[in-house]
Amino acid sequence: MNLSINPVIQEDIEQIVSVDLPWDTLKDATVLVTGASGMLPSYVVYTLLGLNDKLNSNIKVIGLVRNEEKARKILRPILHRSDFRLITQDITKPLEIEEELDYIFHGGSAAKPKEHGLHPSLTMKSNILGTFNLLDLAVEKKCKAFVFFSSSEIYGDMKDQTQPIQETQYGVIDLLNPRSCYSEGKRACETICASYQSECGIRCVLPRFAHIYGPGLSLDDGRVQADFAANIIRNQNISMNSDGSSIRAYTYISDAISGLFFALLKGKEMAYNIADTNRIVSIRQLAEAFVSARPEKRLVVEFKVPEHQKGIYNPTQFIGLDNSKLSALGWTANVNLDSGVDRMLTYYEKSEFAE
Repeated sequence: MNLSINPVIQEDIEQIVSVDLPWDTLKDATVLVTGASGMLPSYVVYTLLGLNDKLNSNIKVIGLVRNEEKARKILRPILHRSDFRLITQDITKPLEIEEELDYIFHGGSAAKPKEHGLHPSLTMKSNILGTFNLLDLAVEKKCKAFVFFSSSEIYGDMKDQTQPIQETQYGVIDLLNPRSCYSEGKRACETICASYQSECGIRCVLPRFAHIYGPGLSLDDGRVQADFAANIIRNQNISMNSDGSSIRAYTYISDAISGLFFALLKGKEMAYNIADTNRIVSIRQLAEAFVSARPEKRLVVEFKVPEHQKGIYNPTQFIGLDNSKLSALGWTANVNLDSGVDRMLTYYEKSEFAE
């Protein structure tokens, strides 16, 4: 199998498609992936094409994007393939797809935290209107399944929570804080999916991703894992604007995508937490892992007086997800934090998208 992509991603895809799953379920399928140039959706695209290469799955993949120029740069190695087609459409508008569709993977969303603070209304539009339009398309095409990329942010703030959060637990979200546009948007989309499944019979799968890191994350994304990677690549100390005590479940991207396919191909329920419970760490510990990954650079983690960052960061102190439902399907996380951070940095060191 050779997708002619960055070698780190190539190795990740080979690991994913080697997992023991009923991949034949996807044989001869036509699949739409929205947000196809994004971090998680692009891995879905590569995985489906990797199945074609390894298992002759004969899957036709349609990648839908909003920014064609950006997508053509990121997806350039696969644009020539006959089993892949790139289209440009705005998901907030009704969608036109000529082909019959078997599956829709909806990963198109305003994911950058800085966008949530600067453009909260657009963030909600892309989530809610996009999901309505794509579910209408799924009904029209009689899709076998609709996979909505959800987020750990739907759980909100659980006061004094110190144990991993189960799929049935929900905390508080401040409805009048514009930063809640992302969390509330994702919550609304899950209810929309549940409504369409009940009313229209469309099977919906809701992978609730923990904090994902790895190749494909833009260095200007705004999330700490991108900031830390950018610091190391640019030979800069990591400068933190807080004490770094907030706790998150960090999961390497190949494990996250593997979890998505476990939920789709073996799961019977709608919502599944996708999180590596062995990597529930503080942001400070994550920063130290990035520094330790390149000891020859002699970089350190620095702390300074917090700056005014209104509307950008999620205020929730603890977001650790319980993965027992997914684990019961046979899923395990294979990439530990040190290895994952090293792989992420290696990707940027070998990538033209490092800046």
